[in-house]
Amino acid sequence: MNPDKQLPLTGLPDRGSKALPLAGLRVVEFTHMVMGPTCGMVLADMGAEVIKVEPIDGDRTRHLLGAGAGFFPMFNRNKKSIAIDLHKPQGAAVARKLAASADVVAENFKPGTMAKYGLDYATLSKVNERLIYVTCKGFLPGPYEHRTALDEVVQMMGGLAYMTGRPGDPLRAGTSVNDIMGGMFGAIGALGALVQRGITGKGQEIQSALFENNVFLVGQHMLQYAITGKAAAPMPDRISAWAVYDVFTVKDGEQIFLAAVSDAQWATFCDALGYADLKSDARYATNNQRVEARPLLLPVLRERLARHSAADLAALFERVGLPFAPIRKPEELFDDEHLNVTGGLADITLPDGKRAGDTARTTLLPFTMNGERLGVRLQPPRQGAHTRELLAQLGFDAAAINDLVAAKAVA
Repeated sequence: MNPDKQLPLTGLPDRGSKALPLAGLRVVEFTHMVMGPTCGMVLADMGAEVIKVEPIDGDRTRHLLGAGAGFFPMFNRNKKSIAIDLHKPQGAAVARKLAASADVVAENFKPGTMAKYGLDYATLSKVNERLIYVTCKGFLPGPYEHRTALDEVVQMMGGLAYMTGRPGDPLRAGTSVNDIMGGMFGAIGALGALVQRGITGKGQEIQSALFENNVFLVGQHMLQYAITGKAAAPMPDRISAWAVYDVFTVKDGEQIFLAAVSDAQWATFCDALGYADLKSDARYATNNQRVEARPLLLPVLRERLARHSAADLAALFERVGLPFAPIRKPEELFDDEHLNVTGGLADITLPDGKRAGDTARTTLLPFTMNGERLGVRLQPPRQGAHTRELLAQLGFDAAAINDLVAAKAVA
């Protein structure tokens, strides 16, 4: 593959002259769970041919229950699937040949795993010095690198769970923030390496890690301490930078988030709600004064706002340009007006489980290119759906492919 040459897009939606930026790039990913697949998905959505190498019995996330049920269809769209048994010499040889055809290889296994099969960067780069190799790990090289990491593990040890929960009750964030962002940083590194390769002609190894990603996320609280000398309190118990920046329980027990984060917004807030007495009260004249007076101000606001419905407050705040947000559950976002009008959700065909073959909607990457969202070109693949096609591209004839299948080296 030559990523410096723009290849025609085959089997893709008609985008006119708007070719996807990574068209012609081949990515081979040896990944599982969320972090590695997210890295591959970002590159796939941007047009790369991403080949997911799965075990013979398939990626484990295809059949997870509960909170993991959406992992595979969410993070594996726009990819091809080949099933290879790396434990068999014939399978490992196929994997090495496939990796040799790649511009980018991505993996997220334990340190040392890929080297056992000759699929590590040191080995593969001897064959292809242009190779970009993205390794997604729990920790960057150092004292912790051999520990087994999970998103929740690094949230606990990296201060995020402490900041999210109430005092004495550390709580993980409500989504796989480190897995997803760690994968994104791996993709960002790959994009930078592609630019560098265009200059030097040589690839490089990129390393991204859950723990370091988590530390980056809490860096603002670390700097808060460095500057103020005061430790950051958990978010539910924090000293807010703004007086009106909270969830309010209103009429009929509904909840809504309301904010006024500047003196001008405070004036607008008071005018819109008819709170002339609060606006003229010298104790609330500036934001910092209001922050210091929060114990006095908030009970007054909660009592007054409770007379309004959430819908009326939302309409009012939208009309006057103040920040607000309804309190929603994830499943309610399928009906979000903005997402549906702007194309933020796309149909996919579910590949596994009781609903295999059914259509569901998934979220797209949160940016546009040439004024368009990056959509779904390939459905989340069935296990090994592209094995024979890819082996044929690598030069295996039908008899050789049948022999590999019979040996259960591929499926």
